[in-house]
Amino acid sequence: MSPHLDAVRVERVWVAGGVVRVAACTSELTVRCPDCGRGSARVHSRYVRTLADLPVSGRPVQIGLAVRRLFCDGPGCARRTFAEQVEGLTARYQRRSPLLQHLVVMAGVLLAGRGGARLLQILQVPLSRTSVLFHLMRIPLPAAPTPRVLGVDDFALYADVYGTLLVDADTRLPIDLWAGRDAEQLAAWLRTHPGVEVVCRDGSLVYRQGIADGAPDAVQVSDRFHLWQGLSKRVSDIAAAHRNCLPAAVPEPEPAPPPPTDRSETPDTPARRHAKQLFEAVHAVSESGRSLSAMARELGLNRRTVAKYARATCWQECVRRLPPRRSTSLDPYLDYLRQRWEEGEHTATVLHQEIVAKGYLGHYQRVKMAIAPLRRGLPIDTPGERPPSPRQVARWITTATTRRSPHTTEALRRLFAHCPELDRTHDLVRQFAAMLDARDAAPLPGWLEQLAASRLPALTGLAKALREDQPAVVQGITTPFNSGVNEGRITDLKLQKRIMAGQAGVPLLRHRVILMAHLRRRYR
Repeated sequence: MSPHLDAVRVERVWVAGGVVRVAACTSELTVRCPDCGRGSARVHSRYVRTLADLPVSGRPVQIGLAVRRLFCDGPGCARRTFAEQVEGLTARYQRRSPLLQHLVVMAGVLLAGRGGARLLQILQVPLSRTSVLFHLMRIPLPAAPTPRVLGVDDFALYADVYGTLLVDADTRLPIDLWAGRDAEQLAAWLRTHPGVEVVCRDGSLVYRQGIADGAPDAVQVSDRFHLWQGLSKRVSDIAAAHRNCLPAAVPEPEPAPPPPTDRSETPDTPARRHAKQLFEAVHAVSESGRSLSAMARELGLNRRTVAKYARATCWQECVRRLPPRRSTSLDPYLDYLRQRWEEGEHTATVLHQEIVAKGYLGHYQRVKMAIAPLRRGLPIDTPGERPPSPRQVARWITTATTRRSPHTTEALRRLFAHCPELDRTHDLVRQFAAMLDARDAAPLPGWLEQLAASRLPALTGLAKALREDQPAVVQGITTPFNSGVNEGRITDLKLQKRIMAGQAGVPLLRHRVILMAHLRRRYR
């Protein structure tokens, strides 16, 4: 039973139908009127309140509390009668104790409707999901003071519908969120909360206009993360536009051996045997001088297949060549496996145990497959390097030079020697990175001039956008204010959306995000 029992007298406790039942009554003679505060002992009537309390030993608890309704004899009080309440046990119009009600609300805050209802069912507090959400939405949101530093960012609600999240950058707590990302809503919120000094945002023109309308004296800061993200997207676009140059990052492969002239070579796989059979069948029919269409009809093959085999000088030319395989975690140990094989160790289990001792974390089956060609007298299949993707090249360019691997550095050297546009892009990216690291915006005007003169459409458009927002960009480079808190809160918001299967409306999402943040702050 709940605390504060000095005003309650327990008369009987028993178990019936798996429920712990408690019969109790109040023990105080005089009760104060909730309006005027005057004590009264004159009884109007008596009745029994049925209250649910926290379970005991896995059994639900039900309290039958006999309470009184009393007259208020205060001369100036408008209330004629009132029911007595027990602090910590009863509340007006409430059929649960405060502790049980707190448990229901916390289940709703942490797990939403279905998850909260399942947890309460395990705790022997059966409640439907709609009831859990009803009690959650009854909780008033904590009043938030006007922040000095405000973070503004958008998030995706679903499909192409976006919302806006406001975060206090000093306390790191969410303040409000709503559907939409238009300037009018943001400006209206800022007008009703005067006193905001700094606003951190992305490069959105909508938020820029809303801040200018609602808080014209506030300093706008274009977040450095979004600045770097925007530049990285332009670099990826440039790499995609120069996709034909990307194979230059791969070293020149070794010249392939000439095709075998021994046509009597025995094929060792079903695909090679099939290629040899088709080659012999096509060349047997082609000696009669028929056309390709006639040979295709006779053999039941496609005309292009017949033409390919007819042009080939040996069946090996018709075997499909697979692309080079991707590198795996076993590749650093291939030389060791080859060496041990030449030394006479041909057991895959032993070889696997030896490379595990050297740090290999993969499975035995991969080792067995790697040495399978050696059993047939063939070399180990070594990985062939593939050309990098535009996204991978953009990641290489935006990574600091001190954090690049030797392989990446060498690949970029070959790529820049072949493509001067990517080389120029790399120089501009490193200049902007130096400005962010040193928090020095003095080179920004010259850097923007270089972007405009680069003759690369992606960078030219970026230069135009940054010039229009140059004061906020300077603040983002030189000041410590940023939207990192917003990004963290949006990550948490997406988690809450997934917990509710993406079906939560904006009011419910607002309640859970704000209450969850305050709950974590309280119990951290």
